Amino acid sequence: MPRITTPHHDVVGDTADLAGRAGIQSVEVGFTLLSALAQSACPMMLRDLAHAANMSPAKAHRYLVSFQRLGLVAQDALSNRYDLGPSSLRIGLASLSRCDPVRMARNAIADWSTRIGHTMALAVWGNQGPTMVHWHDGSAAAAAKLRLGDVMPLLSSATGRCFVSFMAPTHPDRPACDRMLQQALAVTQQKSADAIIKESRRHGVARVVDTLIPGIAGFCAPVFDSQGQLVMGIVTLGATGAFDASWTGPTARQLQTFARQLSQDLGCPDTPA
Repeated sequence: MPRITTPHHDVVGDTADLAGRAGIQSVEVGFTLLSALAQSACPMMLRDLAHAANMSPAKAHRYLVSFQRLGLVAQDALSNRYDLGPSSLRIGLASLSRCDPVRMARNAIADWSTRIGHTMALAVWGNQGPTMVHWHDGSAAAAAKLRLGDVMPLLSSATGRCFVSFMAPTHPDRPACDRMLQQALAVTQQKSADAIIKESRRHGVARVVDTLIPGIAGFCAPVFDSQGQLVMGIVTLGATGAFDASWTGPTARQLQTFARQLSQDLGCPDTPA
């Protein structure tokens, strides 16, 4: 079983300012046990759990005794395996109920825009379709300026393609999305929606090049919640001459990394394909 390290998240805020602050090392060490249980697909034996947390079984057992008293960990009486306890569940549910995807992304978007080097934006599904709710100019400001509240077309924008491609059939807004898609198909001469959806899903991100706005290329990556439902699209765009629009280039990869981290912080263990 692979060993783990305490996870580092760039999504919900910069933790660099915490590095110089005094903390309680034993709390941080003990957390590796909880993190190992959270990442495991099933309850764990003491030996395996200690190995995953990079500590001896004797040391791990002392932490686990305290965690059991607090209800953070439970031990099965028959198998002696350890798993997360009821207190961990309550903490997790409380955290999920307070998650605001847009706020989380907005707090980190300036840093990610610097990394990617291009303008970035956030979009959610509104009453009229995919709607821009936040905009951050990058170091290479895009010639295209979208306003907050702008509704993006489903097939000619990366944002629209993202929602069409990654919104699950069980999503409450899927019927409205399908109706809008049928209307778009009635007037568009672009390649079929099926081909667009298939291409976006294959790459895990939606893309347009010289489609909505001449001279502008862009990607939109999906963000999912704890139920695996699409909650937001993260956009990056720029002038085609300075924007790497390749599916496997650094721009697409970094955007997908940002989206995956947000999805994980929202409780989605695996980004849906």
